[in-house]
Amino acid sequence: MLQHEVSQDVFDKSQAYGRAKAKFKFVETLWGQVENFIFIQYDVLPKLWGWTGHLLFKYAPARFTGEISHSIVFVLAFMALNQILSLPTSLYHTFVLEESFGFNKQTPKIFITDMVKSWLLAGVLAPPILGGIIAIVKSAGPRFYFYLWMFGAFLQVFMITIYPIAILPLFNKLSPLEPGALKTGVEKLAAKLKFPLHELYVIDGSKRSAHSNAYFFGLPWKKHIVIYDTLIDKSETEEVVAVLAHELGHWSLGHTTKLFGISQVCRPVPTAFAVSRLTRSRFTSSTSLRSSPSSSTMRACTPTSASWWSGR
Repeated sequence: MLQHEVSQDVFDKSQAYGRAKAKFKFVETLWGQVENFIFIQYDVLPKLWGWTGHLLFKYAPARFTGEISHSIVFVLAFMALNQILSLPTSLYHTFVLEESFGFNKQTPKIFITDMVKSWLLAGVLAPPILGGIIAIVKSAGPRFYFYLWMFGAFLQVFMITIYPIAILPLFNKLSPLEPGALKTGVEKLAAKLKFPLHELYVIDGSKRSAHSNAYFFGLPWKKHIVIYDTLIDKSETEEVVAVLAHELGHWSLGHTTKLFGISQVCRPVPTAFAVSRLTRSRFTSSTSLRSSPSSSTMRACTPTSASWWSGR
């Protein structure tokens, strides 16, 4: 059916690329399971918690040795450890797998600078986010999940707002799409769908990959469309507009709004259920202990339960 559109050579390369990606994903997932086993078997996380606490106690001022500061340093150390452990697979994926099929355009310099920028970005964003989460859990009581939900919703909107302004320019260059047939076609499509288009951009995706893509982002009343330069270079105007028609179709059918709404509804439900069950279990256990003082099993469990629940 597609013989006149896709040559046999292109089809064979596509199949080989798909198989190579599947094999890589299998090995990557297997390596992840091995990491999990090692972390559990050798108590890596408790040891990392103790090590970060020792560093804070030894080198940090006293006001930065509390629970929140310790948790922030622990999470940052854990993220750095994960980044180091995933480095071999990242290097292989970029400079072996993608390179062998002609997709990789990254240089070692770009790879390293991207990694350093990601670490610095995590160092800037993680502390206030983690600090806020821990402070809410500590101060909001058993219904902390409701306040965490509000915090998460605000955080999502905040990140959507600052992403194109402060984060995206750190990694890519956005340029306004030049006037021409493509811009006219996209604007007509947006007008037909009543899409609140504010700006059309071209992103320099070609400096990292030969893959092509297009997407949109922004607030409900102010959207931006981004088209990869590779898509423009490899496709006819009608083809690019068709790709964007697919993306805007998700918006027109309300997929993005529905998914956002579902995520906001579903996020607090499991936590609320778990807290409710935990609280009920605690109450039931306490009642059983008071009503059955002669039970040797209950008496044996009482000190453990009491000390665990009191936090000692």
